[in-house]
Amino acid sequence: QVQLVESGGELVQAGGSLKLSCAASGRSFSSYSMGWFRQAPGKVREFVAAISWRASITDYRDSVKGRFTITRDNAKNTVYLQMNNLKPEDTAVYYCAAVYSTTTIPQTDIGYNYWGQGTQVIVSS
Repeated sequence: QVQLVESGGELVQAGGSLKLSCAASGRSFSSYSMGWFRQAPGKVREFVAAISWRASITDYRDSVKGRFTITRDNAKNTVYLQMNNLKPEDTAVYYCAAVYSTTTIPQTDIGYNYWGQGTQVIVSS
């Protein structure tokens, strides 16, 4: 069992930066692949980024490549999402997700077992 708590979301101007954090509790965090998803009002939840258990593999949706970076610190049981050059279309609730896996980093929400409560990011134009 893993509990996830996101933080770091806030209101920011377009072009600005934010760093989201997701703190995990429970055992064997380092054996979990981690993902970030987001959901804008009236839209379905979408994949943003994912990272493998040893951080050897990362993946991003096309619209955030070159702007967002996912990292993890297994000693701190935390995964991060550094977001640079933010755009109004990045406005959403951002969710952290986890799945016990040492081989895959799913890009769909059904691939994850555990979810945080979300943190709101608002990018003003």
